[in-house]
Amino acid sequence: MYSSKENVNILTSLLVAHGITHAVVCPGSRNAPIVHNLDACPSIQCYPITDERSAGFYALGMVQALKRPVAVCVTSGTALLNLAPAVAEAFYQHVPLVVISADRPAAWIDQLDGQTLPQPDALGRFVAKAVSLPEPCDDDTRWYCNRLVNEALVVRCAPVHINVPITEPLFDFSVVELPTERKIECHSADMSPATLSHITRMFLQAKRPMLISGQPMNPLYDEAVALVGDDETYVPDFVLYTGGSIVSKRLKRFLRKAKETWVVNESGEVTDTFMNLTQVFQGDAEAVADHIRFMLVMEPHPFVQKWDELLADIRSRVTVYEPAYSSMAAVKYFERYVGDAEVHYANSTAIRLANSFAQHPVWCNRGVNGIEGSLSTAAGFSCISDKQVFCVIGDLSFFYDQNALWNQNLSGRFRILLLNNGCGGIFNMLPGLDQSPARDSFVAASHHTRAEGICQQNDIVYLSASDMPEMRAGIDTLLNIESDRPVLLEVFTSPLDDESVLRDYFTAIKYK
Repeated sequence: MYSSKENVNILTSLLVAHGITHAVVCPGSRNAPIVHNLDACPSIQCYPITDERSAGFYALGMVQALKRPVAVCVTSGTALLNLAPAVAEAFYQHVPLVVISADRPAAWIDQLDGQTLPQPDALGRFVAKAVSLPEPCDDDTRWYCNRLVNEALVVRCAPVHINVPITEPLFDFSVVELPTERKIECHSADMSPATLSHITRMFLQAKRPMLISGQPMNPLYDEAVALVGDDETYVPDFVLYTGGSIVSKRLKRFLRKAKETWVVNESGEVTDTFMNLTQVFQGDAEAVADHIRFMLVMEPHPFVQKWDELLADIRSRVTVYEPAYSSMAAVKYFERYVGDAEVHYANSTAIRLANSFAQHPVWCNRGVNGIEGSLSTAAGFSCISDKQVFCVIGDLSFFYDQNALWNQNLSGRFRILLLNNGCGGIFNMLPGLDQSPARDSFVAASHHTRAEGICQQNDIVYLSASDMPEMRAGIDTLLNIESDRPVLLEVFTSPLDDESVLRDYFTAIKYK
């Protein structure tokens, strides 16, 4: 049985028609008719999450794993605003997160009624489409409701927001079956063979072409740029950029020396990251990059080979470098043995260490680069993936997002490597910030918090390490232990030691 609310039933029917099979649902009374329908629908699997901010990122992780849209449903009021960080991240990752918010009737907005605020357009420019559904009363409003839902669900490269005002009574579940609704489909034109041939020809004909992928991208570019310095013979004259965020500021500054950049992305938007953009092509960026790589095998380019040799040389230096006990040592050891798993890295220090040591694609919320939601995103991914899913995360990101562990969907596939140096260690590396007496307490947020209690209250297997032997043994256990529940290894390091090792690392790879 389904809700008696017609706009809710139209929405549910079209979610099914457009292939939505997974929904993250948050508690509330106003959204109860929507949640009831999602749960009652045989083709939709629901995942309950209490914390709406965590729920948004949890749904984002599911989108990443499924590579198709996932819905996240919240009740009225500030519940919707708590999704804003995840929606902003999804917007810059160009992924189809479907936000569904229940709402009060328009007549009661701004009338001091409970849980009311202006919800239409509350997520602003971070959604590609925002609609607020009418409560149908005749054929015209039924058609209008159907059209609005379709307009939102045809979007495939960005988050959308569907706001659903619902009048009382809320809890009448007496409708036997969902209505059969008209489905509208949109077909974006694929990149033509002629366009692909043109891009390939321009790349191969350039004297110094470079193919740059964003997330995930080839690691060690930061080290390579640091090594070549001002050597203009390594500067490309033509950059083909297939989108996605780049971690390294040094690399971005370097690529701004290039003569021109062509961008390929699915949305066709202008992203002038290197300040020399001349052409934008809408299309499958991964397919274009794969075609270029295939052509380079058939027709090697001397400039590409020059960079390949440089990266191979740096890789050999990184391989033999053995850092002292530190966050870097933990990540290097972890990456040496992680094998075939899905690995999520949190922002700041964690993802920068991944750039140095990971030799496989990694997941990271680099759309906006916020520290919130990394744990929730990985948790959401883990409930979909049939592989082990690891999250390598710093202490501030972990403690900020600890509610990611407060849900009933987690299993032993989810593993966490927590790098706890008692502060935001990346702030120790910012030139000039050491001159401020506010750095440690207020900017880097130094603390003495541990994760053990959090693990106990959420039934998470807890491990810890404070030196090199304990760290290596702990990572071995984290990788191999059989467990029905998630496992967390907390590696305690000193921020001063982490800073010293990082500086030593860049010195060591510059000189043989």
